[in-house]
This record gives sequence, C-alpha cells and structure tokens, in this order.
Amino acid sequence: MNALISPSLLSADFGHLERDVEMLNSSNADWMHLDIMDGVFVPNISFGFPVIEAISRAARKPLDAHLMIVQPEKFIDRLSELGAHMMTVHQEACPHLHRVVQSIHDAGMMAGVALNPATPVEMVEDVIEDIDLVLVMSVNPGFGGQKFIPHSLRKVRRLRSMIDSCSSGALIEVDGGVNADTGQQLINAGADVLVAGSAVFNAPDPEAEIDALKALE
Repeated sequence: MNALISPSLLSADFGHLERDVEMLNSSNADWMHLDIMDGVFVPNISFGFPVIEAISRAARKPLDAHLMIVQPEKFIDRLSELGAHMMTVHQEACPHLHRVVQSIHDAGMMAGVALNPATPVEMVEDVIEDIDLVLVMSVNPGFGGQKFIPHSLRKVRRLRSMIDSCSSGALIEVDGGVNADTGQQLINAGADVLVAGSAVFNAPDPEAEIDALKALE
C-alpha cells in the first residue's frame, strides 16, 4: 500500500495561507500536518490557536497536529474543539504518557507519540498497543528544511518489528528531510506516513510533488 502523505503547513506561505490550504484540499495529500512549537520544548515558535482555527475553517483534509511543546495535555480539549483528527505529543515532554494518550482518545482524537532523534524506540514499547501513531523525527525538531538523519531508517525498521510483533495497529509517521529519495528509503524500511514540508511547498509544482510522493511504494 502506498504511504499516506501529510504536507507540513510550517513550510507554507503564511501571507497566502488560505491559498496553500486550498491547494492541499485539491491535491492528493491525505492529511495536513500542523507543527505547533512553543519556543520552550524546541528553540522556535511556529503558530498558535488563531492560526490553527483559520486552517481548520478552510481545511477539507484531516488535521494532523504535532505538538512540540511542554505540557501538551493542557490543549487536548482545545484541539479537539477545532476538529483535529489526531494529536501527537512528544514522549520527552510527557512524564505521564499513558494518561495523556488516554485523554486524547477520550477527546475523540487519534493519539500519536513522537520521538526525537536521540530517543530510542523502546521508549514507546509500553504504550505501543494503546496508540494510533508513532512519529519518528528524522531531524531535530524546531525548524523546517533540515537534512535527513540517516539513522532514522534503523529506528523505523525497529519500530516496524515492534509493531508487527504485537497486536498494535499503530502507524509509523516520519517527519524531517523527507523527499522522493528519502521517502522511498523510509517506505522500504516500513514507514506508513510521510510528512513533507519544504519538498512540497518549495517545489515548482507542489501538487505534482505530492503525487510523486504518493506514487512511492
């Protein structure tokens, strides 16, 4: 099966955000990825709820919210109210991860857990049957346009083995430095969802770039 494609709106033109959301609506993208940063957990600030609300009004694809923030549990209900389809939190930011996952599900959203490049996949082993998605960061979170970290492929393979060995239905999503070349390698390693920002929005024809990523198998 071809991977799902979740273009990251962090790389969109914020002066023409509605135009870029409409482009994704008409494209073959599966989800819209929202990189939410607080300047504390990561060294950057992206956008907050007024921008997310504007995106949610225009979006006709599921919103894939990735919270790179401290205390993400404080915003579960707000994201649910805005219609987010899934909410991904960082393992490193949640000392009570199982409780946060339960709260996300209780709010009616899919629950994902993200892992920084230096965090081993074993850190999600005890929640792997409770979550819907594992997000492997293939760059250090905080900024778009970074170079893909090659050892991410090993992490994806280990995760694939972990998921396949139990009753988990969790998807493997990868974010960072994803393009047609790295995307193919990630699919070969077992990834299910590709997040692409710069590769899509900096392309001469973003919809054609999405099609190229969708064609990978």
